[in-house]
Amino acid sequence: MTGLKSVPSVSVTYVQNGKSTKANELGMRPMQENAYKMRGEQYLLIKSPPASGKSRALMFIALDKLYHQGLKQALIVVPERSIGSSFADEPLSQFGFWADWHVEPKWNLCNAPGAENGGKVQSLGAFLNSEDRILVCTHATFRFAVEQFGIAAFDDRLIAVDEFHHVSADGDNRLGTHLGYLIGRDKVHMVAMTGSYFRGDAVPVLSPEDEARFATVTYTYYEQLNGYKYLKSLDIGYYFYAGAYAEDILKVLDPGEKTIIHIPSVNSRESTRDKIREVEHIIEELGDWQGTDPATGFQLVKTADGRILRIADLVDDDPAKRDRVSSALKDPAQKHNRDHVDIIIALGMAKEGFDWVWCEHALTVGYRSSLVEVVQIIGRATRDAPGKTRARFTNLIAEPDASAEAVTEAVNDTLKAIAASLLMEQVLAPRFNFKPKNEACGPVDGFDYGEGGYDPDKCNVGFNEDSGQFQIEIKGLAEPKSREATRICQEDLNEVITAFVQDKTSIERGLFDEELVPEELTQVRMGKIIKDKYPELDNADQEAVRQHAIAALTLTQKAKETALKTGEETKTANIAFVVGVRKFAMDVRELDIDMIDRINPFGEAYAILSVAMNEERLKQVAAIISAKKVKLTPEEARDLARRALKFKQERGRLPDINSPDAWERKMAEGIAFLARMKAEAANG
Repeated sequence: MTGLKSVPSVSVTYVQNGKSTKANELGMRPMQENAYKMRGEQYLLIKSPPASGKSRALMFIALDKLYHQGLKQALIVVPERSIGSSFADEPLSQFGFWADWHVEPKWNLCNAPGAENGGKVQSLGAFLNSEDRILVCTHATFRFAVEQFGIAAFDDRLIAVDEFHHVSADGDNRLGTHLGYLIGRDKVHMVAMTGSYFRGDAVPVLSPEDEARFATVTYTYYEQLNGYKYLKSLDIGYYFYAGAYAEDILKVLDPGEKTIIHIPSVNSRESTRDKIREVEHIIEELGDWQGTDPATGFQLVKTADGRILRIADLVDDDPAKRDRVSSALKDPAQKHNRDHVDIIIALGMAKEGFDWVWCEHALTVGYRSSLVEVVQIIGRATRDAPGKTRARFTNLIAEPDASAEAVTEAVNDTLKAIAASLLMEQVLAPRFNFKPKNEACGPVDGFDYGEGGYDPDKCNVGFNEDSGQFQIEIKGLAEPKSREATRICQEDLNEVITAFVQDKTSIERGLFDEELVPEELTQVRMGKIIKDKYPELDNADQEAVRQHAIAALTLTQKAKETALKTGEETKTANIAFVVGVRKFAMDVRELDIDMIDRINPFGEAYAILSVAMNEERLKQVAAIISAKKVKLTPEEARDLARRALKFKQERGRLPDINSPDAWERKMAEGIAFLARMKAEAANG
């Protein structure tokens, strides 16, 4: 292979206004201030990126609940012991708050020795009977404690669950079951925090009725990164390689960047099955080994230009070695020392909750099945630090080899990597607020409508730089009616888009079906996904959610396409995306929902894939996927028939099977399919 091809999947430049890192008179940054305003809510969900200050936001809220809302105690529940350090003592009063955060050492059970289901559970029981106010423990300890002491033992207390995406409504998820019981009893307050905008799997975090009880504070990646002082640009891309990844890794690894490398799982397609040798090979490729630093356990490597790289190996299974390296990475005395370490090589570690502000490059080898994991890994590189102006996430993926037996798995990995990229683009974008265009529409205070200002005769695109929000008018857009549908359109469109781009049929056909009628995806497939995901919504609300979700996905893709074509992403401030959305809205005759439904939302992803992948390989992949002829299902036929009835109401006739319009023919096919089914049943 002559060299790795990069995919300009997304490259975003931010304003650097410093706002997200500035504190108010109480010592709160904007996200924390937003959360504190909601401190009176019994059930509160905080969705906010890694490094935005969720831990401290919880401290402010918990102290208010303990001292002003009459709660007895606060239990902070984290997924693993290392994250317990995020809730260590903080002198909040030094920065303007009215109290300090203090955890008695004996009640930080993350630091206590022993098993999660042994002495720590007894300690938690002793805490419940004590006069002390705050305890920190792991999800596992809390789970065992609920099983031992019962739900009622936690009455009148705050349960704060960090990394809430670990919870699931699945019956096998004990933590999810316990939280469901606690919510059902309704005698606790709960704060749930997550840095992930989607779960990445099909199981919801909570049941819909439990989730409806939570008030949500959402702080977007856009607000976070736009408000940084130093970090200006974030690049996300995936690269294809052939052969062994260790041979090609230096084509994407810059030894001059502070980097976390996540090597592939030993069970994955990309692994050589010898993780120790893989690490050794990466070290050999970087330069000449000079030995091990006795104090830290870091590997010392001399590069060709004479620099000494300090490399932390977290892959080695020797507990003594790995613990020494891990402790050196957590040394508080080195937190502000940029030169303490240069490269960290890990497998399962250094992801969630790992705080290394200097990281400029998160390099991940092999596809990661969990989108939550991808978000967490990217979060390692998106912290603000002096002198750090650019950060990037790279996913190194093996090219599908159509001659290999595992070709189906390889193709699936490629499609999933594209899905992850599409979702990260969605997460990094400003927030969309869609409004139906009608006579009552007018300009909204604080929004810039571009050159010429607001035009009452057109569909307008307004943008508020401070909040990172769009106001976009779309003709024919259905509005959600119920409170739950409104919440989904405001807070959870990324959850809907996650399910859509992870739908195998949708992404396969969107990328490789030359005969695709886009409405088959935008209306039929997306419609089915929403019906399955939100069965409690009526048909009108399901349609409103569908329209909002497809508009958000399509506008993000069209904005990216425009930015890549015009080179806008190189300009200062993050105007590329805004310009892209505006340009698309101006280029079309009218921004209406029917027009949006006629756009293949995967078109731009294919254009990028065709640049990135070997042309012959791409043809082979396309042939493999197109060989799977997709047959109409009865459910899809019924959906087409419903849309055909709407067509008849609007046009006064049913769709014509011989129409020159592909979507009209498809609706007619749905009617014909149902007629055949009915005839076969009658003759059966």
